[in-house]
Amino acid sequence: MKPKVAIIGKGKVGSAIQRGLERAGYEVHAVGNDPAKVRETASWGELIILAVPFRALDDALEEMGDAVSGKPLVDATNVLTPDYELAFGCTTSGAEELQKKAPSGRVVKAFNTIFANLMDSGQVSGTPITLFAAGDDTEAKELALSMGRDIGFDTVDAGPLKNARWLETLGYLNIQLAMLGMGRNIGFKLIR
Repeated sequence: MKPKVAIIGKGKVGSAIQRGLERAGYEVHAVGNDPAKVRETASWGELIILAVPFRALDDALEEMGDAVSGKPLVDATNVLTPDYELAFGCTTSGAEELQKKAPSGRVVKAFNTIFANLMDSGQVSGTPITLFAAGDDTEAKELALSMGRDIGFDTVDAGPLKNARWLETLGYLNIQLAMLGMGRNIGFKLIR
């Protein structure tokens, strides 16, 4: 049984994930910047995806309140400063900080290493790219990986939540590569 998915954020990332999940047969509700609807949507969902800008994360958490309690909370954010620098170094991650702020949620870092234009298919030029997921809750992480597989990604369990540090730096590298002229039609593939 596929979980009902609440997406907080209706920008490029949230909309692309929504398209991919709906195509894969998921029931999805997405909401933009409307505090009352954020709480309502988060309450409705059995799994919540945070697809908001990093600087809006605290507001989204406040608006969701206890609706995150016990639910998988998939963090798709890129932890960037306003001038596109990495907000954290290698001693913590945005996802680990999110888990501290929402201790009753089951945080999983996923989708942040992929550009929005690829999130609805999970592929570059017909080749599945890798969706990494890191988290301490095995069931929540498997739900995130299952969603990725259903969309079309090759999926990899990236271990515990502390490994979000490396996923966030990998996401930053992806952005840097695009800015260096490679564009956004690129993705990582783990060859096993």
